[in-house]
Amino acid sequence: MADTEILLESGTNEIEIMQFTINDELYGINVAKVREIMMADKVKPIPHSHNAVEGIFKPREILLTVVDLPKYLTKQECEKHPRDLFIVTNFNKMHIAFRVHRVVGISRISWTDIQKPDNTISHGEEGVATGIAQCGDNLVTILDFEKIVAEIAPETGIQVEEITKMGKRSERQEKIVLAEDSILLTKMIMDSLTKAGYTNVTNFNNGKEAWDYLTAAKKNNTLDESADLIITDIEMPEMDGHHLTKLVKSDEEMKGIPLIIFSSLINSEMRIKGKQLGADEQLSKPEIGHLVEVMDTLLERR
Repeated sequence: MADTEILLESGTNEIEIMQFTINDELYGINVAKVREIMMADKVKPIPHSHNAVEGIFKPREILLTVVDLPKYLTKQECEKHPRDLFIVTNFNKMHIAFRVHRVVGISRISWTDIQKPDNTISHGEEGVATGIAQCGDNLVTILDFEKIVAEIAPETGIQVEEITKMGKRSERQEKIVLAEDSILLTKMIMDSLTKAGYTNVTNFNNGKEAWDYLTAAKKNNTLDESADLIITDIEMPEMDGHHLTKLVKSDEEMKGIPLIIFSSLINSEMRIKGKQLGADEQLSKPEIGHLVEVMDTLLERR
């Protein structure tokens, strides 16, 4: 895909959802996380690994960890079929394959068509449904793949210890606006930022809530005391981080506010999108220590 084509798609608040089935139930994954689909193959078991990890296999140059998604979701052994597929993903700088039963197709929808599941089905921090999408006539459960991987291998997620290594830091008064929809990640990011001295952080569940807050502050002439820096995820229901970035950086009064995209999806293609939209920095999700360093630099520069 040419860079120009990528740029044309930036900030449209749309997402492509790949739909797949497990035991005839429909689930979805953001196409931006998918590297390829392949026929399920024999894997080499790894002793003492999480019970949902099937093992490893190396189809070509990259060694892949294979997660048995039916087993992870049902908490019981599911029969493996010869027609099962591996969805090979790339996020948080990792390549992981997930076993699924069937891939149904791809739907391009707006983030406004994805709703956050309520607590009756999401179980708060414990839930693995990050959103419910309306794809044509079907309701599709969007799975939180970062959370699944973080549960299977905690060392791949956000490491609060990175902040501890920085030593004692003085308290900062700057007002930080955080847009992040994951309950678990929000807690980890907030804890890390508080530990780093950033105690004045307001979290919003999606880009739309953050944008409403910023526009209200602008209307009340309180923008200066309401937002000194913005941190946004990319994948969020209602309004994604790219669309939020586009809105902020297209606004004469807001465009000077430093904005960091902090997402598991950061790769070379996403960097082109983020840069074209005006993001000041783009960092991959686990790098919490680096995030704090970048925040320090951007605020000092401001």
